[in-house]
Amino acid sequence: MKKARKQRLLLVIFIVVVASLGVGLVLYALRDNINLFYSPLQVQSGEAPFDTRIRVGGEVVTGSFSRASDSLIATFAVTDGAAQVPVQYQGILPDLFAEGEDAVAVGRWSREGVFEAEEVMAKHDEEYTPPEVAEAREQAEKVKAGADQSKRPDN
Repeated sequence: MKKARKQRLLLVIFIVVVASLGVGLVLYALRDNINLFYSPLQVQSGEAPFDTRIRVGGEVVTGSFSRASDSLIATFAVTDGAAQVPVQYQGILPDLFAEGEDAVAVGRWSREGVFEAEEVMAKHDEEYTPPEVAEAREQAEKVKAGADQSKRPDN
């Protein structure tokens, strides 16, 4: 191998190693900022990881909201139509948060079976539904439709 080719090869290898190291460091730094969305059905079926920051969303179940009288701890449940997830949040809820409306909570799914929210986001107007919630609702309807068809007797 000629000296010039050997130098170019070493330069290319060096660039690949440095670029790989840079990408690895960026991904390592961002690992805590990645929070994937899970529907209540996915959370209840065990697809959501424990003690990892995730988002869960759906419609706030009517009659499920309660607030402690001596603190800012609020509990409620969200549903996608097929499953419910209990949520506990300590803090001030958004103004548009209400039962029967869509909400997305960011937090961790605990081994006790409660989603411990760090942040709660409510839709910002009457017409808007978060895309993740709408998709989760569609998936839940498909699951329910499949379950209903499997219960029907064949004629």
